Amino acid sequence: MAEGQFKGLIQVYTGDGKGKTTAALGQALRASAQGMSVIFIQFLKTQRGGENFFADKYKPFEIIQFGKGDLFKKDEEEILRETRGAYDYAVSALTGGKYDLVVLDEIFIAHWRGLISLPQILDLIKMKPANVELILTGRKAPQEVVRQADLVTEMLMIKHPFSEGVHQRKGIEF
Repeated sequence: MAEGQFKGLIQVYTGDGKGKTTAALGQALRASAQGMSVIFIQFLKTQRGGENFFADKYKPFEIIQFGKGDLFKKDEEEILRETRGAYDYAVSALTGGKYDLVVLDEIFIAHWRGLISLPQILDLIKMKPANVELILTGRKAPQEVVRQADLVTEMLMIKHPFSEGVHQRKGIEF
């Protein structure tokens, strides 16, 4: 790679603690502010949160959710179709030459639920062009992915208000 040419790395944010999506959003915002083209693809997320409203209003980058409606009231076939749509979009985003940073938010939960295979995730990593940064998030990152990543951060839950009965709060958890 020529001197000064951007080298895209693979980042993983995983663990049981809060902050995986938030860390990826911060990285996406930083990249966007520096003129990079960013796409943020959310697997299995159906609730529009503050990040979606911010992106709609200020347009620093696009956030695409492939889930619609209440995730807990859907049958697995519908969830599988939505996940396949997200995966196919991720492939085109990674290989299309349009984006400098591709975020695959909650892809590891899709894998853990059996909706995406480990070989599919590894294929995404293999097809990543050298000049594209790739961020993958979600609990339970497979060790094979952790080994291939350049940066891995594990969010460790020490204490969480959910365990005390505090529900999701608008503007904080969503």
